[in-house]
Amino acid sequence: MSQRFIVTKEHRRFTEFADAVRRGHTIGLCFGPAGVGKTLSARRYARWDKAHDLLTYWGPRSDSDAKIYAALAKSRTVLYTPSVLTTPRALKEELDQVISRTNICIEQHLAPAGQVTPETRGWRHSRNYVELIIVDESERLRPTALELLRDRYDRDNIALILIGMPGLEKQFSHYPQFYSRVGFAHQYRPLGKDELLFVLQRHWRALTKTLDPEDFTDAQAIAAIARITRGNFRLLERLFPQIERVLKINELDTITNDVIEAAASTLVIGVS
Repeated sequence: MSQRFIVTKEHRRFTEFADAVRRGHTIGLCFGPAGVGKTLSARRYARWDKAHDLLTYWGPRSDSDAKIYAALAKSRTVLYTPSVLTTPRALKEELDQVISRTNICIEQHLAPAGQVTPETRGWRHSRNYVELIIVDESERLRPTALELLRDRYDRDNIALILIGMPGLEKQFSHYPQFYSRVGFAHQYRPLGKDELLFVLQRHWRALTKTLDPEDFTDAQAIAAIARITRGNFRLLERLFPQIERVLKINELDTITNDVIEAAASTLVIGVS
């Protein structure tokens, strides 16, 4: 996985979708093939890469945590991924915990230590700042867990996004009480031709090379990558470390079609 997040058109569409769900206090469904970037976009939207460790391990605070408090205050979002065997009771307890901890962090941003007044002293554990819950891998939810989420949505007026594979919208249509509250459905698609070229240019630069679509060798390389990955973001991210490895082993300077084929031969590429 790349260290730097690449903002694609699909990520911008996801952000617009999540903003609409959050503003409308409704339920949204996001579905798409494995590896297209759904989870990456959700983590980016919730600032979860910054907040996950703090919210999970909940250890001693440090001055640097102020940036995390600010990020959570901006997103007002929690990201939750149920395990394969998560029970409704565990889901409730884990959600309550992460929402409570997120609220404490947001309070720390709004009223830092030393600035608490009698008016703000009662905020802690009494006011909810979380406006959106994103549930990844939501196919794992049992009917009772789904009903629990619907009940929280009704009682607490917290918007909800469920992320999963294609067919998610049909799966949840079997639960009328839940499905009737769905306000938006968003299909997360693989990278298009222009987006793929944009991402490839970033990868070429990371290898201190320049990609020229008008060059025959580069054009062949682009076509090979498009054929192998079919715009799948995760597969693309797995392919480039192998490309770099092939270049180094063979002491090559140019990313050619043969280099890409050799790199792809080391990967297990499933059908998506």
